[in-house]
Amino acid sequence: MTGLPPGETRDGRIKIHGPEDFEGMRRAGLLAAQTLDFVTPHIRPGVATGELDRLCHEFILDHDAISAPLNYRGFPKSICTSINHVVCHGIPGDRRLMEGDILNIDVTPILGGWHGDTSRMFFVGDRIPVKARRLVDVTYEAMMRGIAVVRPGVRIGAIGDAIQRYAEGHRFSVVRDFCGHGVGRIFHDAPSILHYGRPDDGPVMREGMFFTVEPMINAGRWEVKILNDGWTAVTKDRSLSAQFEHTVGVTATGYEIFTVSPAGLHRPPYAPASEAEPRTVGAHPA
Repeated sequence: MTGLPPGETRDGRIKIHGPEDFEGMRRAGLLAAQTLDFVTPHIRPGVATGELDRLCHEFILDHDAISAPLNYRGFPKSICTSINHVVCHGIPGDRRLMEGDILNIDVTPILGGWHGDTSRMFFVGDRIPVKARRLVDVTYEAMMRGIAVVRPGVRIGAIGDAIQRYAEGHRFSVVRDFCGHGVGRIFHDAPSILHYGRPDDGPVMREGMFFTVEPMINAGRWEVKILNDGWTAVTKDRSLSAQFEHTVGVTATGYEIFTVSPAGLHRPPYAPASEAEPRTVGAHPA
């Protein structure tokens, strides 16, 4: 689930984790990725988002975990389903998917006390507009470029700088109102991970930090508004929006991505591997 607004966290201290904590996050992250793998074949025209929520909820329960979003600050469902111009926090319900939609599903199972937080974009049907495909591909690559700079001694602002430069270089915009966040035994914690900014901003990354990188990229302007349900964020100009999210840990020499799909389904549909990916996905702490 997308982080709180920048600076709003449950605990202002950045936690440093040890080897046993990495093991816990690997298990939670794997289950998060497997949940999205499981629901993938069910994403097709005519399916209600509420049905996708039910499927994910039952899958998580069947794997001895619970869903963190359910009842979190009043959120009524187990997953977020954000379609087309919905930026994040879309609430599953009666809305049925239509040919040509783009959809983000955000899941966070809690397994053994650890949160595995990830989201992924999906194409609904085969007739996806070219601009929508391009937006999804650029969003994935922007996330991976942000992750690629993670290592001890680098400031957190370098993540947002890499994401912003890539997205804006393709004439898309980066949402400012939401951010990534520290994660582990707490759902949303310090530090806040902005998806824009300067490389010399923010605290220095240290081995043992866990956080999400989850840029929201808009085809139009970056401004968003919250609907009357108090959760659903949409683009003000009703342009398309896309988001990907991984949970990562800072290792002695770089980073580890906890939420990679074991089936390789974490990439955008039909997209090649990221330029950053061959060097990084599946890396473990040194």
